[in-house]
Amino acid sequence: MGSYRERLLVPVAYWLLAVPVVVLLGAEAWFLAGGFIPPLVIGVLAVIVVAFLVNWSIATVEVADGVLRAGGAALALDDAAEVVALDERQSAALRGPHADPSAHILLRPYLKRAVYVELASPAGGVPYWLVATRHPEQLASAIAQARGPRASGERPGGQPGRRESVG
Repeated sequence: MGSYRERLLVPVAYWLLAVPVVVLLGAEAWFLAGGFIPPLVIGVLAVIVVAFLVNWSIATVEVADGVLRAGGAALALDDAAEVVALDERQSAALRGPHADPSAHILLRPYLKRAVYVELASPAGGVPYWLVATRHPEQLASAIAQARGPRASGERPGGQPGRRESVG
């Protein structure tokens, strides 16, 4: 049975860049006011930026017990058809010009690769899931193992899946 877990942590560079951004934006308050206002503005900006970065870091991707969990959503892998580990170019295409607005998408700007999971029978109008990951091949492999015999790349109706169709 496939098993995979990844936390989509924000890179250290984002945290390091947040410090000068908060200080520079907060320092602008010294041009408008003095006293306790500028440090208060810096403190409020710091709290907002930290909350934002922590929120990004909370997301996890997990494959366990025949279910793909991405962020707060779950997909029973019995509903999955084609699963493809995407490179940067394919991921960019599905994030941008070839994106379907009704797809379930879990992306982070610091993760350039993703896994595409097509649904065999799109429930609720969701045709596919696009899940950002640092290890797309490992995630796709875990999904394939968790799916069992349907992991052969067969589409419903016996047609094999095509990689080039996703990007």
